[in-house]
Amino acid sequence: MKQFLNKNHEADCIKLMAEMPRDKVNLIVTDPPYNASNGGVNNPNNKTGGAYYKVNEKWDKFDNYSDYLDFTRKWVKEADKVLAPSGSIMICGSLHNIGEVIIALKELDYKFINLITWKKTNPMPNITKRTLTHSTEFVVWFAKSSGWTFNYKDMKKYNGGKQLRDVWEFSICQGPERVKGKNGRAAHPTQKPLELFSRLIEMGSNKEDIILDPFMGSGTTAVAAEMINRNWIGIDNNKEYIDIADKRVKNMKSKTNKSLSVFL
Repeated sequence: MKQFLNKNHEADCIKLMAEMPRDKVNLIVTDPPYNASNGGVNNPNNKTGGAYYKVNEKWDKFDNYSDYLDFTRKWVKEADKVLAPSGSIMICGSLHNIGEVIIALKELDYKFINLITWKKTNPMPNITKRTLTHSTEFVVWFAKSSGWTFNYKDMKKYNGGKQLRDVWEFSICQGPERVKGKNGRAAHPTQKPLELFSRLIEMGSNKEDIILDPFMGSGTTAVAAEMINRNWIGIDNNKEYIDIADKRVKNMKSKTNKSLSVFL
């Protein structure tokens, strides 16, 4: 397992997970393709969350519903093999894919723990004026069996000492945190807030546990795991994203080391 730890791997996640040791991962946190890319209207002058470009990526396009459901079933099945019996899995989604994700996990007899709603404080405007403004996304949290980790007491700090509820407010990833490409646009179209992922990892794992992200993208899971002393494994089949994720982890470690040097 050591050869996989604390590294981003450029690979097909389904194939690489098939090669990984069984039952070793404590928590899976990931943001898979939503099957939401179908062109659409862009708004480069948007003032609420920065320039808005509708997701239109090859990796997010599937020919039909059956193909996407089949893809989801395949990667979830491989993820199940590497997840420890007491492990759990947290998967991001929206109205485009949340149903397929739930189906795939329920077919494996996973226990549905929570449906976490991410309420965006600065959602992108609805340009078409044909639907309500999409101001939420979701994180499904499922357990493989019994004995999953839930740091209940630690989560109270996010709700003034009271039980943490299943609706969380975060802004869309923007400002200095947003990774930009050479063209000045977002380097990854669906980069998630670091604060969101660090809370998920803190909630469902303990120090030195192994966190897996089969769709690492811009590296948010790796950075969050490093910040709170977890081991991690990242997978993505896009070299540009791997390079971005590696750079973010390196920068985070550099900042951490500089902060620590003040006390040495």
